[in-house]
Amino acid sequence: MKRRINLLREFSVPLLAGVVLALAWANLDPAGYDGFLHRPFLGPFTFHFLTNDIFMVFFFGIAAVEITQSCLPGGDLNPPRKAVNPLLATLGGVAGPALVYLGLNHLIGSAELARGWGIPTATDIAFAWLVARLVFGSEHPAISFLLLLAVADDGIGLAIIALFYPDPHSPVEPRWLLLLLGGMLLAYVLRRCHVRNYWPYLLAPGIMSWFGLHRAHLHPALALVFIVPFLVPARREKMHLFEDDPGDRSPLARFEHEWKVVVDFGMFMFGLANAGVRFSSAGTITWLVFMALLLGKCGGIFLLGSVAERFGFPLPHGMRKKELFVAGIIGGFGFTVALFVSGEAFVDPVIQGAAKMGAMMSAAVAVVALGAGRVLGVGRAS
Repeated sequence: MKRRINLLREFSVPLLAGVVLALAWANLDPAGYDGFLHRPFLGPFTFHFLTNDIFMVFFFGIAAVEITQSCLPGGDLNPPRKAVNPLLATLGGVAGPALVYLGLNHLIGSAELARGWGIPTATDIAFAWLVARLVFGSEHPAISFLLLLAVADDGIGLAIIALFYPDPHSPVEPRWLLLLLGGMLLAYVLRRCHVRNYWPYLLAPGIMSWFGLHRAHLHPALALVFIVPFLVPARREKMHLFEDDPGDRSPLARFEHEWKVVVDFGMFMFGLANAGVRFSSAGTITWLVFMALLLGKCGGIFLLGSVAERFGFPLPHGMRKKELFVAGIIGGFGFTVALFVSGEAFVDPVIQGAAKMGAMMSAAVAVVALGAGRVLGVGRAS
């Protein structure tokens, strides 16, 4: 039974099930679907609010755990020199899609669509990992490279959401960020006091952070991103992304271990709340997002990864330019965070739906990556 549950999580079945149900419901009964999302669901709270403003706090909190662990001594981002190549590739994978999006929008889009440049900047960690295993095999160094890149550009994606996508109907009120700073200070005090249970961090600093962001009119889903780095980590010689050590009882590891299951299955809610777009919604922005993910990610990752190698920061042992190229294609799988940003970038439901359609179409990069892997003789695909 445990193996079946792990397989469901590993292959993102809950998220896919939510996406399929949302697509079917939105196209067969649009009014019923919209009503389900936006009428009171639990007390005064709508299903959309509970998913995007409450549940996603823990999704981004888990992402913050991965980033925090990778920056600690022995992690994949420490010391910085060994992470220079994937980090420069990450910058290419963020800047490339944004530039392609803005360039194409200048040619075929409109001024109102320019706001969507942040949609294609992040890589879906889970789906990128799954496609990479299919293309390269389970032990290829390109997988670790791609995971590190996906975690890093999701970190940049969090910053983009916070800085560039506040509520367009409510101006930012910076004074409320003092409450966020107070939460961070309290989390620091808890760490200095060697509090070994993560719950005090969530129940006091976490709630302060959430309300500070909410009242400042910044997205409260990022609340734990500012608190998780203060959780006490384990002292280990090596820490690898997504490494599960059952013996690690540190607050940081326990938070990840106990909430990752909730997040993995809760992604059904996210898919249901965000993927319900009508097939008739496809428009100019659909192709802007899709082409930015497909061309911008691949081009940016390959270009800056190659530049880093030329300046003495090599790719991981066993990874060559052709693997870097295919990894760049896989990096264009921008599903979860792209859907989330689409919902924040536009108020108009028609534009929002078309943008989400482009994010979901990025699943096609799996087929492109498998084909490129076979042609180039890369990993398992050869």
